[in-house]
Amino acid sequence: MIHDIMPKTEELVNDNKISGYIGFDPTSDSLHIGSLVQIMTLVLFQKHGHKPYILVGGATGMVGDPSGKSKERNLLDEKELNKNITAIQKQLSKFLVFDNSKNSAVIVNNNDWFKNFNFLDFIRDVGKHITVNYMMSKDSVKKRLENGISFTEFSYQLVQGYDFYWLFKNHNCLLQLGGSDQWGNIVTGTELIRRIDGGSAYAITTPLVQKADGKKFGKTESGNIWLDPKKTSPYKFYQYWINSSDSDAENYIKIFTLFSKEKIEDLITEHKTNPGFRILQNTLAKYITTMIHGEDQYLAAKEASSILFKKGNDAVIALKSLSKDVFLEIFEGVPQAEINKDSVSKGMPIINALVESSGFLKSNGEARRAIGENSISLNKAKVDLDTIITNDDLIDDKYLLLQRGKKNYFIILVS
Repeated sequence: MIHDIMPKTEELVNDNKISGYIGFDPTSDSLHIGSLVQIMTLVLFQKHGHKPYILVGGATGMVGDPSGKSKERNLLDEKELNKNITAIQKQLSKFLVFDNSKNSAVIVNNNDWFKNFNFLDFIRDVGKHITVNYMMSKDSVKKRLENGISFTEFSYQLVQGYDFYWLFKNHNCLLQLGGSDQWGNIVTGTELIRRIDGGSAYAITTPLVQKADGKKFGKTESGNIWLDPKKTSPYKFYQYWINSSDSDAENYIKIFTLFSKEKIEDLITEHKTNPGFRILQNTLAKYITTMIHGEDQYLAAKEASSILFKKGNDAVIALKSLSKDVFLEIFEGVPQAEINKDSVSKGMPIINALVESSGFLKSNGEARRAIGENSISLNKAKVDLDTIITNDDLIDDKYLLLQRGKKNYFIILVS
């Protein structure tokens, strides 16, 4: 989990119980799984007796960090930022212990010390300690010079550096942690502490996690995988981990779980012996989904995922237990047709459902042949020519699932 580490940092954290912090950007009302690396870093930090501070950037969120960005981003107003900060605090409480003990986690908002800090005081008291040459040498700045970088984002490292100085001065925070793209901003903080106070502060950065195919971790075709169940359902969240590749799962289980090194090595060995059982993916999906959403949601997501493999009455019962949202997520992309509810209330012959009402099959003759071949299912249960569809067959009181063969699905929306 370590990408860069300043000299003497390892000795510091092994020989002392210290305070350290990570900053989180409140540009959304939810963290996503890209933030999980930093969250797990803080979890480990606290687990070993250190005191974690979580800095939410109520002030810096109004400025914008250029690190890892190719263009200027839209800035948020104070009301939106405060709403996001409240939501992020709630999410972090699932991972860290906030119990007012000696190493209890503490959340701080840098707007508390920046809101009354006027511009002239800042450039006089802070800006004079860091040269423009020093700031220009940072990769996050260099990469943006060709296309242009605003003074707002250019000054970001000074603002983040002052955060470190303020926490060092007021809370004895000796260590800042963050992703590898934050190295330049973090060491600017250690420089400020050295130049203003003659103090020593330290830094650790973690690798930016990528998938084996080189794509960004935590991204799918539909966007980020969020920790908020309203933005990413527990089912989709579970699916992300269960569908990870073998090499990704081997990497993720080292980062996102608190299993011992021995247990992880045993799981990897067991997985390689029987890769078809997908032991790493199943273990990972259970651990992280339970940690974020709770055991009930994990079990529901697991059950929903198994529906595609169920048959007969078990499948019918499982399908009817699904909510509309989960049903549509499982069968995302499946073609649909809409029919009037009266036609189902009166009883609809299966042939009508397959041909006239849905267009799933082209003709009555094709429908009869397919049923005769035992390849047609309604709600995962096989049908015969005499099958009549009624309201009792509806999933969530509005859907019917038709299927031909193993993978050819069609949804009828009854309204």
